[in-house]
Amino acid sequence: MMFGNSSPDALAARFTAVTHQWVVEGPNERVDRARRKLLGAIQSKEPATLNQVAKTVGRGAPAVSRSIDALVRVGFIERTADPNNRRRLAMRLTESGREMLTKRPKGGAGLFSKLERLAPSELRAVERAIEILERS
Repeated sequence: MMFGNSSPDALAARFTAVTHQWVVEGPNERVDRARRKLLGAIQSKEPATLNQVAKTVGRGAPAVSRSIDALVRVGFIERTADPNNRRRLAMRLTESGREMLTKRPKGGAGLFSKLERLAPSELRAVERAIEILERS
């Protein structure tokens, strides 16, 4: 399939090349992205169970459980007894967890400065593209 003069493969390569110019990603950024993914999964299912979160992020429950434990320790998540099943724990974001999701991700300063210079109509086009990619 072609779009204009570009195939999806060519568009993906161009998109990746452009974003790598503005987003530096190292270990800290990968940890930040993984945290955000888990927090977003919990937020979307609150009160979320471990199995719901694992399914949403596409990882096994044991690995997600270890990550959840770390997020509980830093105060981003709280676990309580599930009101529908006493043997299960329900997870909710704490206020700190919600704040974490609203802050700009680490490593995006170059991209932020580039977007800041765009016209409102161009920002809307970028926003629309992101919306399309998020639902895919």
